[in-house]
Amino acid sequence: MQWVQATVTKEAKFYGRHTPAGLISKYGSPLYVYNEQILRERCQDIKRLVKDPAFVVSYSAKANSNLSLLRIVKDEGCDVDAMSPGEIHVQLQAGFQPEQILYIGNNASAAEMSYVINQGIPVSVDSLSQLELYGKINPGSRVVVRFNTGVGAGHHQKVVTGGDKTKFGIETALLPAVKELLHTYHLRLSGINQHIGSLFMDGDTYISGVQALLDVALHFPELEFIDLGGGFGIPYHKYEHEPRLDLAALSEKISKVLTDWVSRQGKQVRFKVEPGRYLVAECGILLGTVHTIKTNYHTKYIGTDIGFNVLMRPVLYNAYHDVEIYRCSNALSRSQETVTITGNICESGDIIAADRTLPEIFEQDIIGVLDAGAYGYSMASNYNNRLRPAEVLLTNTGEDVLIRRRETVDDLIRHFAL
Repeated sequence: MQWVQATVTKEAKFYGRHTPAGLISKYGSPLYVYNEQILRERCQDIKRLVKDPAFVVSYSAKANSNLSLLRIVKDEGCDVDAMSPGEIHVQLQAGFQPEQILYIGNNASAAEMSYVINQGIPVSVDSLSQLELYGKINPGSRVVVRFNTGVGAGHHQKVVTGGDKTKFGIETALLPAVKELLHTYHLRLSGINQHIGSLFMDGDTYISGVQALLDVALHFPELEFIDLGGGFGIPYHKYEHEPRLDLAALSEKISKVLTDWVSRQGKQVRFKVEPGRYLVAECGILLGTVHTIKTNYHTKYIGTDIGFNVLMRPVLYNAYHDVEIYRCSNALSRSQETVTITGNICESGDIIAADRTLPEIFEQDIIGVLDAGAYGYSMASNYNNRLRPAEVLLTNTGEDVLIRRRETVDDLIRHFAL
């Protein structure tokens, strides 16, 4: 097998003793492939962010909620965040205890909130309306409140979750109203949290958000924990040598801010962060097969089976993913070409990579979409009645393990009332 363009995965020893062609031959195309060692290393990276025995990493499972990956995250000593009853159900199956789960709700119904409460799982609310609903359902209990401190960051406006143009959190001007509702329903505020947005590569904005949340915390001396949020980015432009987020520098800055705050308050609280993408993005690669090559009006299209039903990020956020090329034949690429790699969905926006300069690609080549472990399978769909792919884990013992089977056409009609 030729590794036509595969520097990144070779250096990471991503496939171990396996090959992309062998994995596709065994499990089909397209295919999500995960590397256990990389996932564990990323968990360990974040756990070293704050040197405090009370520091907690709480994985934001919306990034990837595969049961097997959740078990690895738990084994690495992380807690977990949930955004729905479905996520909670899977997390409990993965072995997380209720106290290790934080439900961060958004516009939750009374039924959903009651389900979470009955599971014994802490609830975070992010509006005065939701705080009042919680108080009516569960008066005299603990509650967590999500604040919007006015600080936001992210790779796309759709993923900026702090600031004045987002639906999330309670703005700090409403602190008196929060206190009034807590008093009315005899609620104890056990924690506060925030999330400024997703995929920041400069830690300064994050530090600004941390400082703003610590200012909010001054209003609530009974707090047990402060959740500083997530959003830690990863370098998607690896072939352009994009630098990594400097966690060592961020650790130094954040540790100083937290230490100074604790020293001034004379009280220790637990500090939490909630990474999602950082833990799972780089441990996942999406493999697909080239089935068509054509030129339309001076644009050369590489047609694959990786539609946006399989990977939504490029069409939803105009997101960039590096791609690699693997070849089973001995044919040699004669030149570099500028091409657009597309999927098989009936939409003009079904583009994985536009105007990329790559070695000449042939039909039956395998395309590897890098850094697809976050918001890949978790956002996949059956649009066009396409089937969602299998997921495979490459373990630390060198095995390839099927961790989610490929869908069949029978799955498409399984829930119809026939």
